[in-house]
Amino acid sequence: MRWARHPKASWYLGGLSFAESSFFPIPPDVMLAPMSMAQPSRAARFATLTTITSVLGGLLGYVIGMFAFDLVAPLLEGAGRFAASFAQAKDWFAQWGFLAVFAAGFSPIPYKIFTITAGVLGMALLPFIMASLVGRGMRFYLVAFLMAWGGERMEAKLQRWVDWLGWLTVFLLVAGVLLYQF
Repeated sequence: MRWARHPKASWYLGGLSFAESSFFPIPPDVMLAPMSMAQPSRAARFATLTTITSVLGGLLGYVIGMFAFDLVAPLLEGAGRFAASFAQAKDWFAQWGFLAVFAAGFSPIPYKIFTITAGVLGMALLPFIMASLVGRGMRFYLVAFLMAWGGERMEAKLQRWVDWLGWLTVFLLVAGVLLYQF
């Protein structure tokens, strides 16, 4: 909470959000939640900042995938679970494209894997940006407003249920796509 009130906290939040979308492992929720709880009147501003910088970081991931994937591929292969996540992301792109980026943006799925994969596979840039804005925006506004509204009680509940909510969203999205196809 002390860091959430720091004069440069918004800069740190933006930097963390940008980095997480392309290469850094810590999600911006760890700063967004306490900042929104400490300053509820600024929760929408924090969510907007987090969304915009996350999408900009996602564009960096896209560029990495498009132009520098050969340089990062050995790192992915050396990091076991990321290599498996990358393979899964490629499969999801083949089936769902836009919806895969949206689901990764909102859910606990590593979004950075999808930003890089989108670049590797040459996903159209506008759908990538739109899916990122909607998915990341929904996630960050939900976190910010829940924390601003519910305070510390909501923080404990959110930590317990946020992954389940993300996976439920992915399930509903997949179910909706499958129903639409049939």
